[in-house]
Amino acid sequence: MSATLIDGKKSAAKLIAECSEQIAELTAQGITPGLAVVLVGSDPASTFYVRSKSKKCKELGIHSVKLELPAETSQEELLKVIDDLNNDTAIHGILVQSPPPKQIDEAAIIAAIDPAKDVDGFHQVNVAKLVLEDSSGFVPCTPMGCQRLLMDYGVETEGANVVVLGRSMIVGKPMALLMMAKGKGANSTVTIAHSRTKNLSEVMRGADILIAAIGKPEFVKADDVKEGAVVIDVGINRVEDLIDDRGYRIVGDVAFDEVAPKCKAITPVPGGVGPMTIAMLMANTVKACKQITG
Repeated sequence: MSATLIDGKKSAAKLIAECSEQIAELTAQGITPGLAVVLVGSDPASTFYVRSKSKKCKELGIHSVKLELPAETSQEELLKVIDDLNNDTAIHGILVQSPPPKQIDEAAIIAAIDPAKDVDGFHQVNVAKLVLEDSSGFVPCTPMGCQRLLMDYGVETEGANVVVLGRSMIVGKPMALLMMAKGKGANSTVTIAHSRTKNLSEVMRGADILIAAIGKPEFVKADDVKEGAVVIDVGINRVEDLIDDRGYRIVGDVAFDEVAPKCKAITPVPGGVGPMTIAMLMANTVKACKQITG
């Protein structure tokens, strides 16, 4: 079987073009969407992500505020920054880059963000709206990007057996909620599997659509996937590779080379889910702006 390669860059470009049209309409009304990204400390990966988000905002004409705070920033100081952004009418979306330093209570920071500006979709109000299938809420960007990829590539989800490998609040749980909801790109029968699942390989083999978000490099092998399955690989892992000039290579949670021949369609890493995350953040920011400005 020759698998269709699900191109995240192509889908992300399509979504960005849609955002650009909506931003042009807002601009014609004298409205500019605004996104604030807050980074505490100087974690290299987080710094890279923040820079990528700011760059995409600039390309689209979104008002971008990047706040880089010292690693020793206190909880109280960060809460004050959040409060200021909540009250800033030029800002429609707020994102605090994860993970923060150990002195920061991340749950309390998320709770402090105005849910109307929570473009990451992690606030309790937005989680509840996802459960209730309230479209005014914000869905975490990565799972929403996964669903968009399935829709863009015409993958039939209605009645499909979907296995979500991973149970985090960032991907696994919202992914499951999205896929079991009523509507386009959903209506699936969903199983959430994780490291404690009994007969895990057997469970994965039952999937028409397998979404891997367990955070373990090349964890899913060929024997874990049935013939003709669709595989969405959310993982981004750095593994040592002395042959590569960098000394490492980036791989997903799926052993791509051995799994791909069994698949109907599969995402690569990099170039699959990754580009969709930032594109969905832009889409959420535009949505927030439209809802706030009426």
